Amino acid sequence: MNQKFYLNGVYCGQIAQRYGLETAIDKSLVVEKVYLSLTGLDGDECADKRHHGGPERALHQYPSEHYAYWQQLHHKEGEQDAPKWQAPGMGENISSEGMTEETVCLGDRYRWGEAVIEVSQPRSPCFKLNKRWGVEEISVNMQAISRCGWLYRVIQPGLVSVTDPLVLIEREPNAMTLKAVCDIFFGDPLNHEGLKQLQQQRKLSHSWMSKVEQRLETNQVENWNFRLLGHA
Repeated sequence: MNQKFYLNGVYCGQIAQRYGLETAIDKSLVVEKVYLSLTGLDGDECADKRHHGGPERALHQYPSEHYAYWQQLHHKEGEQDAPKWQAPGMGENISSEGMTEETVCLGDRYRWGEAVIEVSQPRSPCFKLNKRWGVEEISVNMQAISRCGWLYRVIQPGLVSVTDPLVLIEREPNAMTLKAVCDIFFGDPLNHEGLKQLQQQRKLSHSWMSKVEQRLETNQVENWNFRLLGHA
């Protein structure tokens, strides 16, 4: 335990009218120490509080390694003013190397500066990513390959900074990697054995757990169209 992971960047954003919608997806680098409360970093806003933010979605981390994949997939030779595939283009608060969905587990607890944070769920990709990048269905592709990034709840508030590493201090005994969680939740959403496995993950966020239990009860998957594409 006590693995240390050093950060590439910490980012906050304010609500603005961009990409044809109201959003705080565009974020700026924060170099000084910043206070992390139970609901997120000071100065970081959230436009859609129904689907984003809150105590179980206080922070979003995205692996910087993934940008090379998106660059290769969507880069067009000779394209003028091509978007730069780099952090914080996915709206992340934390950019890192060496931490991916294949190595980070649900419920992993990290000390970060004065704060303690805990992985609560993978990020659910949404249509705002499509708008942000001008790429149709990037949200669908992100979900399909489980390169979604992940969210944290804050266990202990405090001052944090980009120079403070994330120090892994606790892992659940039956911990599932985030990729394993995504592969069931998104990739095989009515697999009852998989859903029962997710049901045993006591650190899974309430919103995801309620969907797991609803699927087990009804044998139906909630409609993803609005989240992924912005329409029914």
